Amino acid sequence: MIHFLPATGNYMKKLRILTLMHDYLVPPSELKGIDLVSADWKTEYDVTSSLEYMGHEVINLGLHNDLRSIREAIDKYKPHIAFNMMEAFDEISSFEMNIVSYLELLGMPYTGCNPRGMVLSRDKALTKILLAHANIPTPTFEVIPRGNRVKLRKRRDFPLIVKSLTQEASIGIAQASVVHNEIKLHDRINFVHDAIGTDAIVEQFIEGRELYVGVIGNDRLHAFPIWEMHFNKMPSELHHIATDRVKWNAGYQRRHGIMTNEATNLPKGMANKLQNIAKRVYRALKMNGYARMDIRLNAAGNCYVLEANANPQLAYGEDFAESAECAGISYEQLLQKILNVGLRWKPKQFG
Repeated sequence: MIHFLPATGNYMKKLRILTLMHDYLVPPSELKGIDLVSADWKTEYDVTSSLEYMGHEVINLGLHNDLRSIREAIDKYKPHIAFNMMEAFDEISSFEMNIVSYLELLGMPYTGCNPRGMVLSRDKALTKILLAHANIPTPTFEVIPRGNRVKLRKRRDFPLIVKSLTQEASIGIAQASVVHNEIKLHDRINFVHDAIGTDAIVEQFIEGRELYVGVIGNDRLHAFPIWEMHFNKMPSELHHIATDRVKWNAGYQRRHGIMTNEATNLPKGMANKLQNIAKRVYRALKMNGYARMDIRLNAAGNCYVLEANANPQLAYGEDFAESAECAGISYEQLLQKILNVGLRWKPKQFG
């Protein structure tokens, strides 16, 4: 799943790019003795070093909780575009969209999703309401607000899965998230409330294949080949779900044979169906830039959209870039497409 990026020469028209990233993820200038595979800032390094290899001028800006540095950098360097790699502001993930809102107020083009699309896709319940309105299949659900007494519907079918309503990257998801009785259900809701610190969402659990569909574009959309997560050595008593350890623990991945690649042996016509559904989700949630849709396909051939992820993981060798490469789009070409889409975005024309 992890690859190293080859150096390339000049690529396309030179741009001056302001790269926005968390202050603790700014890549060091000296890499001697550093294991890039395990570096927390691998995504930031892959993006910035690739943009430089492509011939662009890159200005790295580490951010924490001060928007003034963005304005100062724009005034000083006059960038053509900001490449947004922020996932929070002041370590508050729900403030992520405020950064691009500020860029829009400044009239600065940027990469990735617009503020409205971020708001609609980050809230899993709001996402599901909009998808249901658009007749896009998604698991049934209910929200249990933090601080309220847990009251659940009397009629529900187990198994269920309990998640954070707003956290991403599988934070708080474990094997214990799938529950089969009332006691475990209440325990997991309390865990999300207390340990994760957010509202909880309780969903119908869909047993099946874990599929991902990347989408890029503003008005004209392009969907990448269907990607699948495999659990080759996972014990039968464990659920095949993308837990925190499945996504981020390399030792756990090796032990359980977890890997991702292009989905094969899909029912006839299913790949096109999934790509069309992904595009419909993208439009229903008012997204732009680039995104990844998480979809479950059960044994009966029914698909259910689980989540929509704005600005997904962009490291070289990770799922989004790999699925693009499967479509014949190199990593450098992917970054250039993301830049081009950002330069074409017109927030004032977005109703």
